[in-house]
Amino acid sequence: MSILGTRVERREDPHLLTAGGVYVADLADPALHGALHATYVRSPLAHARITEIDTADARAMPGVAAVYTGADVDLPPFPPGGGISGPPPEQMGRPHLAHDTVRHVGEPVAVVLTETAAQGEDAAELVSVDYDPLDAVVDVDDALTDDTLLFPDAGTNTTGSIGDADDALFDGCEVVVSKRIENQRVAPVPLEVRAAAAAWEGDKVTLWLSNQNAQACRDALMENLSLPAERIRVVTPDVGGGFGAKIGVENEAALLAWLAQQAQRPVRWVEDRGENMVGMTHGRAQRQRITVGGDRDGRIKAYRLDIVQDTGAYPRMGAFLPMFTKMMASGVYDIPRVECTARCVVTNTTPIAAYRGAGRPEATAAVERAVDLFAAETGIDPSEVRRRNLIRPEQFPYATPGGMTYDTGEYIAGLDAVLDAADYPALRAEQDERRRRGDAKQLGLGLASYVEITAPNNTEGEHGSVEIRPDGSALVLTGSSPHGQGHWTSYAMLVSDELGIDLDRIEVVHGDTDRIPNGVGTMGSRSLQLGGSAVHRAATDVLDKGRKLAAELIEIDESDLELTGGNWQVRGTPGVTVSWAQLAERAGGLNAEVHFTEDRPTFPFGTHLAVVEVDTETGKVDYLRHITVDDAGRIINPVLTEGQRHGGIAQGAAQALLEEASYDADGNPQNATLADYAIVTAAELPSFELLTMETGTTLNPLGVKGIGEAGTIGATPAVQNAVVDALAHLGVRHIDMPTTPQRVWTAINEV
Repeated sequence: MSILGTRVERREDPHLLTAGGVYVADLADPALHGALHATYVRSPLAHARITEIDTADARAMPGVAAVYTGADVDLPPFPPGGGISGPPPEQMGRPHLAHDTVRHVGEPVAVVLTETAAQGEDAAELVSVDYDPLDAVVDVDDALTDDTLLFPDAGTNTTGSIGDADDALFDGCEVVVSKRIENQRVAPVPLEVRAAAAAWEGDKVTLWLSNQNAQACRDALMENLSLPAERIRVVTPDVGGGFGAKIGVENEAALLAWLAQQAQRPVRWVEDRGENMVGMTHGRAQRQRITVGGDRDGRIKAYRLDIVQDTGAYPRMGAFLPMFTKMMASGVYDIPRVECTARCVVTNTTPIAAYRGAGRPEATAAVERAVDLFAAETGIDPSEVRRRNLIRPEQFPYATPGGMTYDTGEYIAGLDAVLDAADYPALRAEQDERRRRGDAKQLGLGLASYVEITAPNNTEGEHGSVEIRPDGSALVLTGSSPHGQGHWTSYAMLVSDELGIDLDRIEVVHGDTDRIPNGVGTMGSRSLQLGGSAVHRAATDVLDKGRKLAAELIEIDESDLELTGGNWQVRGTPGVTVSWAQLAERAGGLNAEVHFTEDRPTFPFGTHLAVVEVDTETGKVDYLRHITVDDAGRIINPVLTEGQRHGGIAQGAAQALLEEASYDADGNPQNATLADYAIVTAAELPSFELLTMETGTTLNPLGVKGIGEAGTIGATPAVQNAVVDALAHLGVRHIDMPTTPQRVWTAINEV
């Protein structure tokens, strides 16, 4: 019987729950003995010229080894990230330390090296920086005017634009609805903040990073430090959460290699939570205008999405995110005419990059609000509007107006499963009764049907290898990089299923560019479908090699062999066996390496139904139920799948209800601590009702699709739609996220 599809407990957890993980701050590597501590001096202003930096008092403090400013650093700036219409202007590169202009609160302007971390905090306060304030640009509409330029040499605040509007798009539509909506800026808030360490041995540097992709960080450092690959080693130990914000190498972390070389000593850096809230990249930050048109019978015929993307102070991945939004603009719907336009602009705020879903949640949030607005205008129940417009099973593979080809899907079945499990008619009846009575607390039902793209960088593939050790245990090397997903468990299951080796005798290693020079890392929900497929194929190759060797040792035809309990034996004759250890010894090593790529991405899908109660007198929202289908193809381990769904739903609901990283007109963060940034806790969440569907794909040998971001993509619009639905009878048609009591109360009283 196959182990795949069974509820196997996570192999990572016993160590994490007893001895504890080894994170960057915990490292006791001998190479880091005697390390200095780096403390960054950060700008308190959003936009200003640096006129002078005086480091004399800081240098005189006890334990200070050195103080560096931008004028001291001879490394090139990091180039702007990829744009939607080509690279952004090169003048928008990101320096390691600002040396003439600061462009967001929290930007590093100097760094202090001290013997202890506490000494660094004291010395950093004595670095005196004189600033000449400049006008701050915070709102994206203001950025578009170019009245104040963040990069005068670039001549514009716009980093790129795509798409043209077709005036005839909505011709023939009986109903046209349009609305400007905000997909607000949020902070990732991983439990482990950013951290790094660097040490040189001869002419080779090792960097330990809390990161999602060691190999990509090495490649970025090669260019920035002008070093060949063999002189850079990147190690990612245990990582306490990433959510997309730890994909790239940070300028603070990259500078450590230079600092360690200057000081001729290892250097460590761990930021505090306040630094993390303003220094680590944020997510989302799209202003959208949605326009939807169709017939009064509920058929949608045309949809337009216009995006203005805030990239923050430096165009990183934020300058590319609207491309993902454009790809997935039409969602799960068979809409004949779809148009998406986008502009990206820099502002004096923390840079924007990937955050769980990276452009795809923004697409789903837009189209799902559009569908609800269209339903309200036509007077048809939102569930029925979805049913009439969902792509049907016989239409797959389905080519979208956005240029995607969806592999497989059962969208209507997913919607029906959720409606049935929730007893949707009974919920609507209760809602009608509350409205008839005029209750202060009204019931809201919010639907969201979604499809997302996983492994969008599928052609890059992923590396995996399997080696049988002399004692018969197995070593798995993977280019994927876990930060909570359970890679050890899932990959060990794949190897155990093929080779019959006990799970506890399989070691999974990741995140060391010396041991695994080829790899892509973990992002875009790609790990199992690419990394897992690579490991699976490698295990299959080892199986084939083992069968051939066993046949030679036993002197029998390969077809007469079977693998039972991890031993090869003559079929039906258990007395004659050969173990994996014997085969590894005979072969002088038994291993296989695979770099697996897919022809195209996969497209998981699902439907979420959120049930909320809204107090119309106070605006308070109580989150009562959440019922979901999240179909990600074949399920390898339900425990891991459910864990990813739980985390994703929680983060998605948090954006709808609570979270927003906000700034005042001068670019000052308004909630840059966990005392005032409202992350979600268990107290605000119901028990999620998870339904199972498995619609496999033929694009990889496992039949799997990604699951890591699906919950986030479906939950956010479902919860937002539920809040609006609770107040629909009062004439409320939209409330921007987060749907805080103040916003809800205001919407009620403005009708």
